[in-house]
Formats: sequence, structure tokens, C-alpha cells
Amino acid sequence: MKASIHILFFAAITLLLASCEDRLETTPKQGLNADEAYDTPEKITNILTGAYAQAAQGASYGGQITTISELLANAGALKWNGTFTEFGEINNKNIKTTNSFVSDFWVNQYEISNQVNIVLDHLDLYESEDISNPIKGEAKFLRAVVYYDLVLFFAKHHNNRSNADQPGVPIIKAPVLSLDDITFPTRNTIGEVYNFIINDLIEAVDLLPANNGSFANSNAAKALLARIYLQIGDYELARDYANEVIESGQYKLAETIDDAFNNDDNSTEDIFAWQITDSDGTNLMNTFWATERFGGRPGNPDISVEEQFFEIFDDFNDARGNYLYVDNQTGSEIASYKWLVGNANIPFIRLPEMYLIRAESNFRLDTTIGADPFDDVDVLRYRAGASLLDEVTFSDIILERLREFAFEGHKLHDFKRLELPVGSYTFDDPNLILPIPQNERNVNPNLGQNDGY
Repeated sequence: MKASIHILFFAAITLLLASCEDRLETTPKQGLNADEAYDTPEKITNILTGAYAQAAQGASYGGQITTISELLANAGALKWNGTFTEFGEINNKNIKTTNSFVSDFWVNQYEISNQVNIVLDHLDLYESEDISNPIKGEAKFLRAVVYYDLVLFFAKHHNNRSNADQPGVPIIKAPVLSLDDITFPTRNTIGEVYNFIINDLIEAVDLLPANNGSFANSNAAKALLARIYLQIGDYELARDYANEVIESGQYKLAETIDDAFNNDDNSTEDIFAWQITDSDGTNLMNTFWATERFGGRPGNPDISVEEQFFEIFDDFNDARGNYLYVDNQTGSEIASYKWLVGNANIPFIRLPEMYLIRAESNFRLDTTIGADPFDDVDVLRYRAGASLLDEVTFSDIILERLREFAFEGHKLHDFKRLELPVGSYTFDDPNLILPIPQNERNVNPNLGQNDGY
């Protein structure tokens, strides 16, 4: 990992020197050494802002993570039309250990982690805990976000703790400020990584304010905890955290599906979204999923929607099954309206997810905390213009997830936790797990490879 960690050091310096919107403006200085780079609270806050911007880059939450997830989960509902062989490998479940998109994913996650570790290591620069605690909470939230996706993609499914002792990903808590700080860690276990993530988020819930502009707040941390607890099968905690977010009254469903996407500012249902501007972040969802006229690549969209996708719908009037277009100017393939605008924010956690987490958890536990499961499903069906249900089955809830979160990166992880096959691949097939990048293993012999690679 020496090469990657080397990158981390210079990335942190570069981001420190960049101006950051909304938080502060600093005057760049030439020839900044490491001691000067981390000697004031303003500079540390600037690094935290840079971590958000780094997370919104294309290699991570600006598009590639979601696209990798959708292509890995694809079994005929999507078609890869693009020319990038690396995405073709992912779609075909035949990924090389030298795949550049996989490598970029890994490296960018650890770059973000390093930046927040720098922040966490310099909290004593702030005058009081009243000032430093929200900063600490945001850093803990971001670190949890990146480690959660690392362990989801680069390790086996948690599988209700039965894989807890299997290799996860390396946990790095200390910041890398110079080459002397480089280590060559082994992979922590899946259980250790999940404990690390959950502990960070539980602490973040207490540290973060309820309102924090476009930055992470306490409800964002609770919502991510709800997502994680659902993934690992702790339904009581998943239900309770989702219910807290819903009952906070801080969010409400956008009036239409169209109002929930392609926004310059967060919509009313965005619990957390990655901020994309002309100077920060990259919306690669638009690049890969839209047609050329709307910012995509030439010809048909790189990823188009096939007829199989429509099999999950039970009502022709459901707006989610019609939130698609064919751009006859550039081709004949079907594209999603969700990613139409190139500088729009990218939703990360939306209120509908909390409704469906609460519905599924209540259904599994035979409880009605907050609402009856069919009420939580119906509130989304009503918004979509679909017929309402008087009662729901477990399948109804899962199908509602597939409809609501189509092309947002959830399907792969849902299929794994539900132990459903992806086409001819079983949920635990090694081909549905990303390889540890070979360039990382070349410099760190302690990094074991995943099965099948």
C-alpha cells in the first residue's frame, strides 16, 4: 500500500490549499510543510471539507461505486453499451485484479479515510469541545461511510455474523502525514470492520447536530446505522433507527419522483446527498447513465435499461417504471431520468429508504413500531401513482425496494443479504466480490487476495 499512502499525503496537502465553499476561505501559501499544514483549526476544518469533496469524486460516490454495484447485480435488466473494458468486466462478473475502476475505488476510499484521520488526530487545536465535537462527528460519519462500502464490496457478505471471522479490509486509524507513517497492514476481519463502523456512527449520532446544512447531521448517522443493521440482520435496531429518522419530522417525501432527483440543492427527502458543483465533485452517474444530449457519452447511454427491468412492476401507472426516456437523437436505447443533469447533487440516503427499512423490519419482527408495514409501503406507492395495498407480503416489500431504488446501487447488497441469486451466480459467489487491487498487493505483501482471484 506504499504507493497509495504516498498519494494520501500529497492529496491532503493539495486539498488543504484549495479554497472550499461554505466553510471558510484561506489564502494558499506556497511551500507549505507538514507542520504548517496542520497547525490551526481552520486548516483542519478545511481538510474535513476536502474529505467531503474527495468522497464526491467520480472514483467514489460521484458515480463509480453505484455503477459498479449496479453492473455486478445485473442479470439482464441492464445493458452495458460503453467502451470501457473495465466496466465490461464488472458487468460480465469476470474482473481482472488490475481493473483500474476497482483500484481507483480502493485508493480513493483510503484517501478519504486518511483525511478524516488527520482531522481526528488534530481535534485538540480547537478551543473547546463545543466546537470540535461536530467536526469529530462529521469525520466519524465519513469514515464509517467509506469503510462500509469497502467491506461490502471487497469482502464476503456478513451473513448474520457467520462470516465475521473472514477477511475484511485493513482498518487504518492513524493519519499518514509523511512517508515515515507508512505501514503495511493485514486485513481486519469482517466482524472487526463492522464493529469499527458501528462504533464510529454511534459516536457520531451523539456528536452531530440535528441540522448541519448540506453536511452530515445526527439523522444522517442514524439513517446509515439503520441501513447497516438491516444489512447484517439486526432488525430491531434497523427499525428503531429508521423510525427515529422518520419521526424527527426533518424530512418529507418530495411531491413527485422528478422532484427527488437532478437537484442543485438537497430535496426535502434527502437525508444526505453528495454535493456536486462546477468546482467540487463529479457526477459520473450522468456520464455513464445519460444520453449524449444530456451529458452522457456519444451514442446510446453507456448503461441502458432492458425489458427485463419492467418485470418488477405490478401497476402500469407506477411513475418509477415510467421514469425513463429514449433519446432518438442519439440512439434507441432506454435511459433513466434519475441521472439527467451533470452538475446535480447525488442522493445518498433518501427518506424512502427509512420507510422500507422500517416496513421490512416490522414485518420480520411482527411489530408495528411507527406504522404498519403496508402503510409504509403505501406511502411510496401513493407518491408513485401506483395502486395501494391493504396488506403486504414480504415479497411486496422487497419488490418495492427494487422499484424505488432502481439504479441507485442497492440491489447487489439486497440480493446478498436476502441470499438471492444474481442470474446464474449464487449470492455468495466470489465473482460478486471485487478483487483486492493487484497494485496494492504488489507493495503490501500482507494483503491477502479474495477467493477466485
